[in-house]
Amino acid sequence: MPNTIRLHRVIAAKPEKLYRAFLEPDAIASWLPPFGFTCTVHELDAKVGGNHRMSFRNFTTGKSHSFGGSYLELVPGERLVYTDKFDDPHLPGEMKVTVSLKAVSVGTEVNIEQQGVPDVIPAEACYLGWQESLRKLSRLVEPEINQ
Repeated sequence: MPNTIRLHRVIAAKPEKLYRAFLEPDAIASWLPPFGFTCTVHELDAKVGGNHRMSFRNFTTGKSHSFGGSYLELVPGERLVYTDKFDDPHLPGEMKVTVSLKAVSVGTEVNIEQQGVPDVIPAEACYLGWQESLRKLSRLVEPEINQ
């Protein structure tokens, strides 16, 4: 039975800045892959109905896996809903990711729900990967560099 992963964080940055980090190819490539992986964004058409494609490469082994999907809902500074599907037939099914952003006194409350994670990916490994990615996301968006 596919897993559902739920994450919650408060990040010291404005919702609009976090929203951009989910939709700009260079930003995604810098924070989304967990530690030990690089990311290449092959396509990113950030509009409802638009598609995204990327691949993660394990820096140790050189092996990579690719995935892509489409954007179902985009509400600037508030919400993103998109699908992901691995190209590997051993990782079947389509995942749905919902990202909710809410301004709070110290930044943004971030809630992420990833539904349909393939059975062969242990939930705890998925949580670990997301935690690493969210640390990298914080490091990208929290500095306020105005030069």
